[in-house]
Amino acid sequence: MNMMKKMILGAVVLPLSLASASAFAAGGHHEGGMKGGMKGGEGMHGGKCMMKANKKAFKDLELTDAQEDQLDEMRDASKAEHKARKGEKRQPTAEMKADHEAMQNLILADNFDESAVRDLAEKMSQKQIDHRVDMIKKRHDMMNILTPEQKAEFKENQDKYRADCAK
Repeated sequence: MNMMKKMILGAVVLPLSLASASAFAAGGHHEGGMKGGMKGGEGMHGGKCMMKANKKAFKDLELTDAQEDQLDEMRDASKAEHKARKGEKRQPTAEMKADHEAMQNLILADNFDESAVRDLAEKMSQKQIDHRVDMIKKRHDMMNILTPEQKAEFKENQDKYRADCAK
């Protein structure tokens, strides 16, 4: 295989591999995943330590009973939604399999079709983007239950606990 074909193949395989790997990674959490340089062998962004830091920062707030009730309702709704979708994350869908087959066909094609590769990569990434937007919207809604003073206190607590994760 000549050098130009190798470079083109590498330019196609690497971005698509990363896009598909990140799409699968967004599907769920598992033990023993990628180990990074964070405390406790956590992943790139601190993983469990960061989640615990956010949880601790929230627990330190003095919430009213009404705020507690609102947050409990939001958590219960989120848990019910997650439970209803639990099975679909575990099994690769026919669509995902078709996308991966299309990726293989593009890699093995005689000529490089950049627009087809871009279209496929965008399609594969869209589900991950939709999931992230939904997750951030839920967090935003939870934060809007807090008063401005509680938000400032939360931010201070969060910074304090996150600093512990970086050690």
